[in-house]
Amino acid sequence: MNLFLLELQELEVELHHPGVRCNRERLEVLLHPEFHEVGRSGRAYSRETIVAYLTSQESQTAVASNGFAVTELAAAVALLTYRSAHIGPDGNLVKHTLRSSVWVKTSIGWQLRYHQGTAAAQTW
Repeated sequence: MNLFLLELQELEVELHHPGVRCNRERLEVLLHPEFHEVGRSGRAYSRETIVAYLTSQESQTAVASNGFAVTELAAAVALLTYRSAHIGPDGNLVKHTLRSSVWVKTSIGWQLRYHQGTAAAQTW
């Protein structure tokens, strides 16, 4: 696996981890100041909305992800694509989603600038 893909994959998966998702300081480093998201529901969310939501969660749903691929869009700009699903209480995968993230390299490192989730037509 190329190191560029591995680095961005690790950062993306860090956002799936309940401890990070509830840590405002880490979220503010990982999410670009102009971060914007279009969720699986089709709703648009601002950085402030996402940070407030994730830090207010008392429990987190476990996430499985795979199929990561990266495309360099420009110097210091990359598109990361993958698929994810929630792990239900019974261990079954639900809410299968195709995901796209635009990461930009800033003075403090890679930051997530844009994220979109789209409901997957097929489960995996």
